[in-house]
Amino acid sequence: MLIVSEEVCQEVVGRADAFGAVEAVFAAMAKGDAYNFPVIREAIGHADALYGFKSGFDKAGLALGLKSGGYWPGNAAKGITNHQSTVFLFDPDTGKIGALVGGNYLTAIRTAAASSISIAHLARKDAKVLGMVGAGHQAAFQLRAAAEQRDFEKVVAWNLHADMLPKLGAVADELGLPFEAVEREQLGAEADVIITITSAHEPLLMADWIKPGTHIACMGTDTAGKQELDPALMKAATVFTDEIAQSISIGEAQHAIAAGLISEADITPIGDVINGEHPGRTSDGEITLFDGTGVGLQDLAVASAAARLAEQSGKAASISL
Repeated sequence: MLIVSEEVCQEVVGRADAFGAVEAVFAAMAKGDAYNFPVIREAIGHADALYGFKSGFDKAGLALGLKSGGYWPGNAAKGITNHQSTVFLFDPDTGKIGALVGGNYLTAIRTAAASSISIAHLARKDAKVLGMVGAGHQAAFQLRAAAEQRDFEKVVAWNLHADMLPKLGAVADELGLPFEAVEREQLGAEADVIITITSAHEPLLMADWIKPGTHIACMGTDTAGKQELDPALMKAATVFTDEIAQSISIGEAQHAIAAGLISEADITPIGDVINGEHPGRTSDGEITLFDGTGVGLQDLAVASAAARLAEQSGKAASISL
């Protein structure tokens, strides 16, 4: 069995590796060659933590396994990331465990890969202003990945706790992008692409704040009750997602579905766009929206890449069971 540590994952898996792995598994999902198993996600009644399992099988990529972990909101005060997870990979031919892979960095980079894939396939080619709603740990990964997909000229950002924005501004500075902290209404008026990456339980962006032609990647809603967008915004947009079943149950679409504003038939897997089965954006004035719920197959895809690259570079440890 291979063991790939957090440190080794960071050394061997870059944004391009994550983008390619996640794009391929989204395409496989849309073709029916990969599927996620039901998600288990529970409040454990200790340390305010949410803990669970995401798992699945990618027949095309021969990735079988699960990610175990969750969210511990008090971790930041202890100097460690709030999200903690580990990926277990199994041999699909025998069921034997093949690798144990650190999942914290991979979770961040695969989530950023998903939003950047949506930008690559759905945002206007002439998008110039990137809007960031949220400035936590994940936001820096999102910003770096998004900046590679379009020739952005400026970043505008909002966060509930404004004192966190300078850290995100430093990332924009590294990328050579001017950065401005703004109110949400101004962000909606200026941004051509918006990424929301928060743990909110109420709408942060209202429908009438968003200008025509905007692409929105909603990446924070992954649990029943979470919410980042006005449900009317879902109705106004052409909606895409990683997996429809999660989008309508634990993703941003749960609220618009409950309000009767959209139906399951109004949501398209982004894999259909990747595979050329759906045109994606059809006009410069269309609002497109990606509901990124985070699926287990994303974790298996990047963990498989990490295990392969670590083994090839001689950086993976190996033990016998």
